[in-house]
Amino acid sequence: MDEVKNISSIVVQTRPEFLNDVLKELENSNVCDIHFYDEKGRIVVTIEGRDADEEIAKIRIIQSIPHVISAEMHFTYTAEELEKAMKEIEENQNKILEFLNDDSIPAEKITYSGHLKKL
Repeated sequence: MDEVKNISSIVVQTRPEFLNDVLKELENSNVCDIHFYDEKGRIVVTIEGRDADEEIAKIRIIQSIPHVISAEMHFTYTAEELEKAMKEIEENQNKILEFLNDDSIPAEKITYSGHLKKL
C-alpha cells in the first residue's frame, strides 16, 4: 500500500433518529475511523490518503451515505506537518510539564493561548 501523506478530520451531521444507522454505515465503509459522536447526530471521523484526490473521494463516499446531511472537512494535516507538530511537542514537553506542575502559579492566572510557543 502507498504511504499515507494526508490526515483529515471530518464532521458528519445526521438527524438523531438516524445516528445508529449512519454510524454502522460509516464503520462498514472502511474509509474512515470514528472518534466521537453525540445524541444530536454529530459525528467526528478521520480519513487518510496519499493525496487530496484520495481524501476527496473518501469524503464523497461519506456524503453519499443515506441520512448524512453534511460531511465537511475541518482540519487537515500532511505527514510533514504532523511530524513537525509532534517534534515541537516532544521538544517542549518538559517545559510544559514544569509549568503545569508549578504550584506557585495560581490556577486562575493560567491561560491557554492555543499554541505551545506562548507558554
